[in-house]
Amino acid sequence: VSAHRVKRPWQGQLEKPPPEDVPRWDPKNPLCPGAARATGEVNPTYEGTFVFPNDFPALQPDAPEPDDSDHPLFQAAPARGVCKVMCFHPWSDLTLPLMSLPEIRAVIDAWAELATELGVSYPWVQIFENKGAMMGCSNPHPHCQVWASSFLPNEARLEDQTQRQHLRQHGVPMLLEYAEQEAHRKERLVVENADWLVVVPYWATWPYQTLLLPRRHVCRLQDLSDSEKDSLASIMQRLLIKYDNLFEVSFPYSMGWHGAPTGTFLEEDCRHWQLHAHYYPPLLRSATVRKFMVGYEMLAQAQRDLTPEQAAERLRSLPEVHYKKRAE
Repeated sequence: VSAHRVKRPWQGQLEKPPPEDVPRWDPKNPLCPGAARATGEVNPTYEGTFVFPNDFPALQPDAPEPDDSDHPLFQAAPARGVCKVMCFHPWSDLTLPLMSLPEIRAVIDAWAELATELGVSYPWVQIFENKGAMMGCSNPHPHCQVWASSFLPNEARLEDQTQRQHLRQHGVPMLLEYAEQEAHRKERLVVENADWLVVVPYWATWPYQTLLLPRRHVCRLQDLSDSEKDSLASIMQRLLIKYDNLFEVSFPYSMGWHGAPTGTFLEEDCRHWQLHAHYYPPLLRSATVRKFMVGYEMLAQAQRDLTPEQAAERLRSLPEVHYKKRAE
């Protein structure tokens, strides 16, 4: 952590703030109800969540078998799977923090249904949202993606190994113990309720990175009770309002859910896993100055420009009424 570096003058790249005049419905936006997508398929006039197969999937169920390798340094295996897109709401001018609690709860229900459906066949179901053009989102419409793969990706494999090792050595799931510690210490706590807490993790690399954790031992999203889904909708809304209020802008981030693997892993002991969601926002100083993970970060190790405790305190102190609604 090099907290003094944030004071240095900035003459580098400035990001363009997201547009404030996104039309509620645009026939040229392929995610809108009734709009035509690139394939020519027309979306239904949906009124809630809407899930459809990604028109340009990164994973396909019939990927071919690669040829046998002629050297141990050149290894290949098939990467099979399916990719789906899920629209959160029919209106393009809304984001999750501006949606109602029942609307957010509907998103959570759809996430759990997809995780269950795809988890029957695939060991890993990655639900993720890229919010904002800064994070590669090409459509101004509230949505996420779901990729189910025939293999455990690198991050999932590493989390599986470390959580398994911790349970073996300490007899308690690592992230359950971590959540209890953070709830007690409170210095990195951002928001909490009876079932969930959000912290800036002790190991955070992005300036305002957060980790969303359940208080009880839960392995998968589909294992949540109805009341836990309700309180999840509430804490997500509170966190995302704080994010938007930080720089009074629709706050960009990449987020995603990690839970116990599925597929053949459903028959295995996965008690070492604890459900959680990662939020990785890029903004550092303002709505236009981001953190660049380059140079030393790429070649050596992550370097933070403010401590996790400073980031948590700043987020914690922000109001929980969205800046767009304060004048209402």
